[in-house]
Amino acid sequence: MTPGEHAPDPREARSAAEFLACLQALKDWSGLTYRELSAHAEARGDVLPRSTVANMLSRPTLPREELLTAFVRACGVAPGELADWQTVRKELAVRGVYGPGPAEAAGGGGAEDTFADRTEDPGADPGEGPGEGPGPAPAWPGAAEGPGGGAGPARPGPRSRIRRGLVAAVALAGLVLAGISVVAFLKDGHAGHPPRTPTAPAAGDVRIRVTGTEFCLGERRGARTGQIHQLPCAAEGVPRYSLAEVGGGRWRIVSDHPDFGPGCSGIPSGGRIPDAAYEDSECGDPTRVESFALEAYGTPVEGYRIVPVDSATPGSCVTVVGDRSAAWARLAQAPCAPDAAGQLFDFDRRD
Repeated sequence: MTPGEHAPDPREARSAAEFLACLQALKDWSGLTYRELSAHAEARGDVLPRSTVANMLSRPTLPREELLTAFVRACGVAPGELADWQTVRKELAVRGVYGPGPAEAAGGGGAEDTFADRTEDPGADPGEGPGEGPGPAPAWPGAAEGPGGGAGPARPGPRSRIRRGLVAAVALAGLVLAGISVVAFLKDGHAGHPPRTPTAPAAGDVRIRVTGTEFCLGERRGARTGQIHQLPCAAEGVPRYSLAEVGGGRWRIVSDHPDFGPGCSGIPSGGRIPDAAYEDSECGDPTRVESFALEAYGTPVEGYRIVPVDSATPGSCVTVVGDRSAAWARLAQAPCAPDAAGQLFDFDRRD
């Protein structure tokens, strides 16, 4: 939820259409994805499948009371304000319009819902199985990380001792070989791997690699948040990604999850939250940023930035946050850095 903003007030709605607009505004205020709403509801003992939330917000009919209650609670509305949502919904279901009277102003309920069958959502989808709830918010790069916010500089390995009695030529050869290894390490970011030429974005199936590393992007299998992490490329594959051009130099990063089906990578709430998670969810959610500019960085090109288009937080890039040397570090929206640290990616082709 956006700091300093109050949750939408359902008592301002005068019709079913306005009430549904309030529900959409409530989701935007919460800053939660469909998956996160489902996980929050499950943690409270409610059943709220993510597909049901999407259907509820796209239909012109009022939701059932139990569905409304689960949704409002999952969004984080204060318990004392839940009755307002229930009261307005009942009044709209009975009379088709809402006109708060003394009973409503005092917090009392409205008339019995005798005409609910004509206006309510006919039913909810079956609940999804239990899964992992949302994890802690990703660490914000910079001052927020501070000392201890990430891994410190790597300690150099123990130096080889030169045996006594080696001739000067052998010692010199060893120093030359060591110098070559250091240069290779600095050039590629890790010893033992040849320099990799960044792969430019192109439509089709891709493996999204963090430039200069053996980490690729993916989700934790069994999690329901949609949060995208970096993980060893040998273990990636959930979900499978592809790139689709949407015109004007913009791209959509399409995901295909074995449990949740097709979706899109994006930034929730229009990017209004500066450190919003980079996540996978259903495509077409108007509250998410789902198109990106894939900008080349460096001369010659060192990698490509993933820049959210029309984010409410301008100057942002998709960034590996936290310990960038560790598997399962999260990705989030963060300020584009001059050195692009943790913000460069390759788009390896899949066969």
